[in-house]
Amino acid sequence: MTHTPSDQQVGNAVTFGLLAAWALHDVEELATVRGWQRRNVPVLRERFPGVPEAVWRRLGSVDGREFAVAVGMMGAIVAAASAAGRATGGRSDFYQTALNAFGLHGLVHLAQAAAVRGYTPGSATSPVLVVPFTLWARARLRRAGVLHPTRPRDLVLGLGLAGAATVASHAAARRLPAGWPAT
Repeated sequence: MTHTPSDQQVGNAVTFGLLAAWALHDVEELATVRGWQRRNVPVLRERFPGVPEAVWRRLGSVDGREFAVAVGMMGAIVAAASAAGRATGGRSDFYQTALNAFGLHGLVHLAQAAAVRGYTPGSATSPVLVVPFTLWARARLRRAGVLHPTRPRDLVLGLGLAGAATVASHAAARRLPAGWPAT
């Protein structure tokens, strides 16, 4: 592949940095989600009685294996987006949408923490890693002249991608046989 001078400015730190930042962020989630659920779902159920009972049951039923497998599946999606970004010098629509989704999902974590008035899994690394990395990477793409204009529909697409990938990863993980992966 022939690189232009702009491509040289968009290197691995920007493209595969998305995967690295995502992995560090998800280590926090993997380490905290199960204990947080046990301690907080009963409290939140009382605080937010208007939330349908099915939501609370589903939240409380995600076991550690399902969550870990879903995180791994999401990692494959983020890795593919990062590779697409690197292969195109950051121009890939898939990469830029995933980058936007990553940053927006960090803001969702912060909104969740505000809504519950306390810590939620993912909210510690969102303000110090997720949002700053996204802003930095977008600035690097902008300086290289490859950042696509961000319209409101792009933000909706980014949130939609993050939500759809999360739902698909959990749905697939839930359907795997009980002994997979072998423990």
